[in-house]
Amino acid sequence: MKLHALVEDLDTARAAVDGGATVVQLRRKGASTDELVEAGAGFRDLGVTFVVNDDVEAAIALGADGVHLGQTDTGIERALEAGLLLGLSASTRREAAVAEYRGAGYVGAGPVWASPSKPDAAPAIGLDGLAEICSSVSVPVVAIGGIDETNAADCVRAGAAGVAVIRAVARIRELAAAL
Repeated sequence: MKLHALVEDLDTARAAVDGGATVVQLRRKGASTDELVEAGAGFRDLGVTFVVNDDVEAAIALGADGVHLGQTDTGIERALEAGLLLGLSASTRREAAVAEYRGAGYVGAGPVWASPSKPDAAPAIGLDGLAEICSSVSVPVVAIGGIDETNAADCVRAGAAGVAVIRAVARIRELAAAL
């Protein structure tokens, strides 16, 4: 079971790993490649899978294990050529199937519930939508959106191989215990 912590800095990443995160994803919306590379220094040494959000070139420069891209992001081919683990977002069965076809090593499914970190996101898919996505692909599915220690286990029961959290990073020990 994977516990993805989406973080903006190394100190938060360290705390997440200490709390049980198995994947840290550097996520700084609007940051340039240079800013991401600067912020990502040291992530490689944390001893867990390291993923960069939205920026293939930053992922390559940092020696990251992978990159996570949204439906409209570019760079899928470059990521695969560089040997990066590719994560692609999906909010429907069709998007998940397309993500797998395009080479995704995992699908980030959601938002499962509404999340203040992405107020403009697609409508919440709920546990039924998550289960539908999980059953439609053969790659691991990571649930995201509104997930905390009260509902993370429900996502796993719906078929998710893991959960991703932003707001709950501060409570990651409780989240890990709930799974």
